Amino acid sequence: MTPAARIAAAIDLLTVVEGAPKRPADAVANDFFRSRRYIGSGDRRAISDRVWRVLRARRRLGWWLGDAPATPRLLVAASLLLEGWAMSGIAQSFSGGQFAPPALDRAERAVAARLEGHTLDHPAMPDAVMLEVPDWLLPRLQSRFGAALTAELAALSEPATLDLRVNLLKGDCDQARAALAAEGWDAKPTPFSPWGLRIEGRRPVTDGPAFRSGLIEIQDEGSQLVALMVGAAPGMRVVDWCAGAGGKTLALAAMMQNRGQVVACDVSAPRLEGAVRRLRRAEVHNVERHLVTAGDKWLKRRAGTFDRVLVDAPCSGTGTWRRNPDARLRLKETDLCELLPKQAMILDDAQSLVRKGGRLVYATCSLLEEENEAQVSGFLLRHPEFALVPLARAWPLPQPAPGSGDVLFLTPARHRTDGFFAAVLERVA
Repeated sequence: MTPAARIAAAIDLLTVVEGAPKRPADAVANDFFRSRRYIGSGDRRAISDRVWRVLRARRRLGWWLGDAPATPRLLVAASLLLEGWAMSGIAQSFSGGQFAPPALDRAERAVAARLEGHTLDHPAMPDAVMLEVPDWLLPRLQSRFGAALTAELAALSEPATLDLRVNLLKGDCDQARAALAAEGWDAKPTPFSPWGLRIEGRRPVTDGPAFRSGLIEIQDEGSQLVALMVGAAPGMRVVDWCAGAGGKTLALAAMMQNRGQVVACDVSAPRLEGAVRRLRRAEVHNVERHLVTAGDKWLKRRAGTFDRVLVDAPCSGTGTWRRNPDARLRLKETDLCELLPKQAMILDDAQSLVRKGGRLVYATCSLLEEENEAQVSGFLLRHPEFALVPLARAWPLPQPAPGSGDVLFLTPARHRTDGFFAAVLERVA
């Protein structure tokens, strides 16, 4: 594809993303490229990169456009100009020629001309705009990070690495690195996870034999560490209460060497169905799936029978903005207000499954105290039969845990992972 054709495709993709505000941008992009199989892998990366640049800078681009309509055409043109393009280059690319975007009209040219020679950041921008966060969320993040706020939010705006989890049911890290090297990918061990490998940048590893054979799974190192905190071992009975498509379920089964029982629970049948192919590819045999429904009697029948229960709760997803920059645009304060009682209710349901001496692990991919420490404090007040297990005692590896304190709290700036929180709660009575 020509550069102009890539720009036209980026405008088309951004139009589809903005027209589906409730769907994650990566899912929209997957469908977009699936319907356009004639676009090669290099062009797909270039088109996606342009759209993701716009999404990561959406508030700042909107500030520069002012009262002008923030159409996908103007957003893409603005992102190019604020990266150093000249108006002559924009006119050449927006030419209206074959496969190129239509030429800018008079109003669009007037807006674009104002941006020539400027850079994306400007000292007059409000803090929330400069940091690319919703206005209502900034005070919460300032309270959380203090002087580290700018560094943390800058890290959240960087593209994420490609993290992989080696499936120990199929091989070890050395075998996985060798298999990836044979495909042309240089994978390095992650600093904390014993099963983690990291490749810089976006790479199509799902097309290769290492992935197709089940030797590796795509999983952020932070997510791997949450699974590690469960402390699952061969022969245990374990529940993944909010299993979704089964990423952590797969990690737990591998920790248990396919021995014992893992029950993957979720309220969504399509999500649970989506786990089937992954379980087969990984050659996991000790997992059963359970669809949670209103008035579910399964919960009462299984009360107090599990050694470990993982609650990876639905949350704001603020820790995943490196991968989902569009999510920060969708998140509303009302969303957080609705999530908090739901998280508490899920914890109250899941705790009944834990046997005496067993552990409940509460986790989110959120950076917000209300969804993390405050939920744990509220749970302990409602359930004095549980006690918080300090991180130093809950951490199962000989090397020190990342961070300090009583809970696991990971951030992109400090740990190069997505933002994750995990607390281990033990039933003592």
